[in-house]
Amino acid sequence: MGKKTVENLMDAVTKKEKKIERFSSLLDSLESTEDKKKHLWKEVYENSIEDRESASILFTDLLTQSRGNAANHAMFGTIMSKYLERMCRSNDQILKLAELIAKEEQRQVSMDDVFDRISEG
Repeated sequence: MGKKTVENLMDAVTKKEKKIERFSSLLDSLESTEDKKKHLWKEVYENSIEDRESASILFTDLLTQSRGNAANHAMFGTIMSKYLERMCRSNDQILKLAELIAKEEQRQVSMDDVFDRISEG
C-alpha cells in the first residue's frame, strides 16, 4: 500500500471520527433524553456511516474494474446496484435519525426558553 493510500485512509478515519464526535455532542445537548436512547441513536449513526463508506469503497472498486469493459459491467452491474441501494438505505437511516432528533429537540423546548431567545435578540 502506497504512502498516499495510507494518508487517504487515515484522513477518512479522522473525518468519520469527527462526524461521530459532532453527532455525540448533538445528542449530549438533549438533556432530558434517556441515555439508552442516545446510545442507540449513536450506534445507528455509526453503523449507517460505516455501511455507507463500505458500500462506497466496494462500489468504487467495481466501477473502476467495469469502466470501459462491457463484460465486467454486465457481470458486476447487479452487484454495483446493490451497493448503491445500501448507500441509499444508509442515507435514509441518517435522515430518519435526524427527524427523530428534531422531534426530540422540539419536545424539550419550553415556552420560557422561546421567550428568552426572542427577547435576547
